[in-house]
Amino acid sequence: MSEKKNIVITGATSGIGKALCEHFAKDNVVYAGYRNEKLVEDLKSISHNVVPFYIDLKQMDSIAFAANFIKVKAEHVDCLINVAGCVVAGAIENIDIKRIREQFEVNTFGHLDFTQRLLPLLEGGRIINISSKSSFGIFPFVSPYCASKRALDIMFNSLLLETHRDIKVISVKPGVIATPLWGKSIEENKDSIDAAIGFERELDYVIDSARKNETYGLDVMQVVKVVEEVAANPNPKSTYTVGWDAKLAELVSKLPQDWVNKLIKAGMKAKFERAKRNHSQECKG
Repeated sequence: MSEKKNIVITGATSGIGKALCEHFAKDNVVYAGYRNEKLVEDLKSISHNVVPFYIDLKQMDSIAFAANFIKVKAEHVDCLINVAGCVVAGAIENIDIKRIREQFEVNTFGHLDFTQRLLPLLEGGRIINISSKSSFGIFPFVSPYCASKRALDIMFNSLLLETHRDIKVISVKPGVIATPLWGKSIEENKDSIDAAIGFERELDYVIDSARKNETYGLDVMQVVKVVEEVAANPNPKSTYTVGWDAKLAELVSKLPQDWVNKLIKAGMKAKFERAKRNHSQECKG
């Protein structure tokens, strides 16, 4: 029987993180990061192989404490999977700058800090970041999220290029996944959405899309399958896209910026006109 590996997962209480925790805990020891104390028992109920640990990626003291906890428990980490994240949405001209800073603290700086602290344990292991198709940067009204994921990819790719350690660094970029993140993000961005005077039509569309994503997005197990393959592959690629929409975003992002902007604007105009027609038909009906 092979020896159990040590897997560290942030954001393990819901969505992609929870699915990964459930999958890897079957045969490995999983250190499962949480922020909501009410969900600790849910993590423990997954398997006796799950070891919950508290981490708030907005708080440096919490990150340091979490890393020290793992260092005490494990001599080596085979795989660190950075999953935890949030979405800041709204019109960039009036989103509170504090919210944008929080976006980067959670999605970028917090993960980099946590990873730096665990590097001595990761020799011979790998780091897998759950990025997003949004890292290709072509989606308006969620630009803080897009930028934070792009920054995550850039910084960790630099780690891959610079490090003298035997560590593989991989970015997994899913398309829209059916997770509770979408409904949660609507509530968390209520102030930014309410403050977006003059952008009501656009934000209504963003909200409607988010609600649909929660139900009709890609099954989370598609991401789990890719991460499983990446974790087992002795020579993984540095980046993977998951889902047709992520692959399309990657393709579009390679076009000249002016072309991309024209495509996005034309697409938004067509969608708004279609929504207006549908609304008119419903009213007549």
